[in-house]
Amino acid sequence: MDFAFDARTEELRANLLDFLTGSVEPAEAVFHQQLAAADDRWAWDAAPVLAQLRGQARHRGLWNLFLPGARGAGLTTLQYAPLAEITGRSLLLAPAALNCAAPDTGNMEVLDSFGTPEQQRDWLDPLLDGRIRSAFAMTEPEVASSDATNIATRIERDGDHYVINGHKWWITGAMNPNCRIFIVMGKTDPDAPRHRQQSMILVPRDTPGLQIRRGMEVFGYDDHEHGGHAELTLTDVRVPASNLIGAPGDGFAIAQARLGPGRIHHCMRAIGLAERAIERMCARADERVAFGRPLAQQGVIRDWIAQSRVRIEQLRLLVLKTAWLMDTVGNKGAHTEIQAIKIATPGTRRSRPTVRPGCPRTSGWPMPTPRFARCVLPTARTRCTSMRWPGPSWPGRRRPAVDPLTRTGSP
Repeated sequence: MDFAFDARTEELRANLLDFLTGSVEPAEAVFHQQLAAADDRWAWDAAPVLAQLRGQARHRGLWNLFLPGARGAGLTTLQYAPLAEITGRSLLLAPAALNCAAPDTGNMEVLDSFGTPEQQRDWLDPLLDGRIRSAFAMTEPEVASSDATNIATRIERDGDHYVINGHKWWITGAMNPNCRIFIVMGKTDPDAPRHRQQSMILVPRDTPGLQIRRGMEVFGYDDHEHGGHAELTLTDVRVPASNLIGAPGDGFAIAQARLGPGRIHHCMRAIGLAERAIERMCARADERVAFGRPLAQQGVIRDWIAQSRVRIEQLRLLVLKTAWLMDTVGNKGAHTEIQAIKIATPGTRRSRPTVRPGCPRTSGWPMPTPRFARCVLPTARTRCTSMRWPGPSWPGRRRPAVDPLTRTGSP
């Protein structure tokens, strides 16, 4: 069992780390300043600093790394996974700078694998070039949309067109005016077998009947830094029949194919952000003094940090194993592991600030606060997302064999 990355992955990791530390992280504050000064706060991808970073990424050969095959970088899932982890360290900027940000990555994978040449020309090529953005419209307020077979939006054939009627919400990225195309999931045949009722269809933003009703909030945050989450309605929306992706009834299968790589990307980015959080936590523990000595010398703090390190290492191995299985036996063969990483990554999340009181529930925390607080930093036990393990301590827990702050042996 070889845990080393191959030569190409190591080369790209070194290149990407240099780009991240030398260009992306220093630009984070500038990005927020430019977005705050913009006329349209939803138009996050119009920030000049992002255009500069994208130019550098292209020059470095770091563009479209997520996409296998000739249209992308040609990487396997296992090769891309550690690169996704690095981009997670700067969650708002790095993925977008590399044109590797969701939901566009999943939508581009769908168009690359299932789109017609005309669909690829009209929508995939502009997305791969970074000229437009996209959204994936599946979730609905009236049904439990985690089960795709529940989707109630209707897509009905009418001559050479399809007519779409439905109600969607939590559609990520849709508030950005540069989100030019929607992949909409709905039912083309409610009487077909359960997993053959659904289809996916392309709906341009300017199609009559498509109404963006509002931007939604989570814990008071609207996530405008990546296009927000929209509620939208489709009322007698008419598009050409050629906009259907694949054949009628292929929607569920396409959705399943889209989910596997996306979960790898999200989980590895979460691990990257958790690593950065641990670095912040250790620095904070070194500088902050309580009860006469630095927090870094407090046994409980050291325990929290050690447990953070253990959980991240465990999670990384599970996600990388899943990526390897997807490459070797396919998404169907990796089904159990794909489900496992979806559970394990956010499953370690808790929320009891201690090392830095008030974070990340305040806007002053110097990381991508909304996602940091509620969905990503799960794996890092910063006590800003502290994981207070249930049950009593076990022997040796208070004195880990490895120094949690330095990874070197402790006395």
